[in-house]
Amino acid sequence: MLQDTIAAISTAAVDGAISIIRMSGDDAIRIANILCSIDLTKKESHTISYAFIIDPFTKEAVDEVLVSVFKAPKTYTMEDIVEINCHGGRFITKKILQLCLMQGARLAEPGEFTRRAFLHGRIDLTQAEAVNDMIQATTNENSRLAIRGIKGSVKKLLDPLIENILDIIANIEVNIDYPEYDDVEQLTNEVVLPKAAAWMGKIDEILDRAQSGQIMKEGIKTAIVGKPNVGKSSLLNALLEEDKAIVTDVAGTTRDIVEGHIHLEGLTLNLIDTAGIRETEDVVEKIGIKRSIQAIEQAQLVILVLDASRGLDEQDQELLSMTKDKTRIIVYNKTDLKQVENHLAISAEKKDIEPLVKEIHRLFDKHQIAMEVPTLANERQISLMLRAKQSMAQAIEALNAGMELDMVEIDIQDAYTSLKEILGEVHREDLLDTLFSNFCLGK
Repeated sequence: MLQDTIAAISTAAVDGAISIIRMSGDDAIRIANILCSIDLTKKESHTISYAFIIDPFTKEAVDEVLVSVFKAPKTYTMEDIVEINCHGGRFITKKILQLCLMQGARLAEPGEFTRRAFLHGRIDLTQAEAVNDMIQATTNENSRLAIRGIKGSVKKLLDPLIENILDIIANIEVNIDYPEYDDVEQLTNEVVLPKAAAWMGKIDEILDRAQSGQIMKEGIKTAIVGKPNVGKSSLLNALLEEDKAIVTDVAGTTRDIVEGHIHLEGLTLNLIDTAGIRETEDVVEKIGIKRSIQAIEQAQLVILVLDASRGLDEQDQELLSMTKDKTRIIVYNKTDLKQVENHLAISAEKKDIEPLVKEIHRLFDKHQIAMEVPTLANERQISLMLRAKQSMAQAIEALNAGMELDMVEIDIQDAYTSLKEILGEVHREDLLDTLFSNFCLGK
């Protein structure tokens, strides 16, 4: 598969000033040379040349271009790469790509350029994932996490852990190979167990930071809850600064969840305005209330809205009880109708919500530390780290039970393998297919 030359359009499929057709492989320069009005074979690596693309069949000029030549191994894929910068019309871009394919190139699969960079060892799997994260970044925080990943922050994080495991394995294997030199019980209690426990402590720190990193990257799942007509939809609209939810004086207007996203100076909230929770015989409203309860269960933050103009009733008390174990902010709305003291108070209708925004930052600004230190970047990496932790926990349990060291080593080897799988140094082809299928063409 890596012996053929691949080609794809690396820019967006829209009309624009410039488009780029990228080729990578042993025949990339040869194919481009057939199509160009100049001789590319003698060009130095990492140079740009002015030329025309010539249709080899009609001998007619197709477009005026700039051609970049990058020679292996100092390229993105570690193969020869040619990039043709043409005018950005969709027709002409596809025409030049078609000419490349007709001369022997194969249309690249999604993410195949980055996949080749990984398979040739230029980047590890976490760096490949970070490339896609950078493309999909929608906030400054997302892009900062991605650039650290591209620079190899996850590998730098894992390398000491991998070395620690190898050190533990080495101590065990020396005892297995030369049992007469060490007392097994002494080795276990004085060497292996302390090192395994210290390793587990480091893993717990990394997993805690990873949770913060995921919050910063993906946003905080935030459910706005309350009984009907307390101003939940008005609050959603105030936070989004748009009229996304219907607002009326009629209780039960919101019959399904309404979603939106907001960026608050470094924090992203994935907002859900839930249906007012109350007893009802309306079939549609019942479905909405059921979904609201599910949203509360899944939320990382609950904003419980109470009506400042009225006293707490049984429904309010039920919601207070339902959300007591969640990270929550209790906010009194409608302070334009009645002032309250010693409570977080807002007026969603008047867009006076600054106290709520400040409280959200107070609760979640601690997660900003994930932006300053290396951390795991996604669920794949976190799940493999959890698997490594579980394997080491089983090893520690076996050590405490006095099990033979060669049996204990199996679990420790599993922890080692899980860490190597995070970096892609151990991998399955089906995993790579799934991962790179999420990339765009031409990357």
